[in-house]
Amino acid sequence: MSDWRTMIPESEHRFFKKAGFMGTLKPGRKAGLIVVDVTMGFCGSKGLTLDEAVAEYPTACGPSSWVAMPKIARLIGLFREAGLPIVYSLANLPDSVFAGNATKSGTGSRKTTYNDFPSEITPTKADWVLAKTKASAFFQTSLTAYLIKEGVDTLVFCGVSTSGCVRASVVDGFSHGFQTFVVDECCFDRSEYAHAANLFDMQAKYAVVQSLAQTEAMFFGKRKLAAAE
Repeated sequence: MSDWRTMIPESEHRFFKKAGFMGTLKPGRKAGLIVVDVTMGFCGSKGLTLDEAVAEYPTACGPSSWVAMPKIARLIGLFREAGLPIVYSLANLPDSVFAGNATKSGTGSRKTTYNDFPSEITPTKADWVLAKTKASAFFQTSLTAYLIKEGVDTLVFCGVSTSGCVRASVVDGFSHGFQTFVVDECCFDRSEYAHAANLFDMQAKYAVVQSLAQTEAMFFGKRKLAAAE
């Protein structure tokens, strides 16, 4: 996806800053990573156009998912190397039959491969794969209890879709009192407009939206320096 900031009029940036939005946050004592719904059902097979990916899985985002994939893998690797908690969310397809879908559109697919994770970001036994029926990873799940148990006070989010399950999870994470960060290059959507507008709104109100390089420097720079010494 293109640089989302270029899609937001400068007048909008200026007004929001003047009104007191666009504030910043500082990381707390311990961070956790939330990888939101990066499954084949939301990606589609590698190399497909968006039309082809949607034909395979109606909820797929196509090429944008594979542009983000190596960056998501890098972010996961950083957390894994540091021994920090990683949570992967995915759609709880069996329970959604009874609880309803996460959005009005539903999943549109019941293929057995829908909830498979791409090989580039396969979870390990140390990671928690969290099934959810609604957009937010927090809604009617035990995610908050898990994070408290692990001593996590800061959350870093990546995944799909920026305008849907990522945004819903970020808003709930902020509402539960966590310091919230979103890595823009590690999020993707089927709509560039929705991607940009929602990153802008999250930055204005609920989170710090920053690049992978900024995230690496903020959360892992001192650790790498200490290891080098």
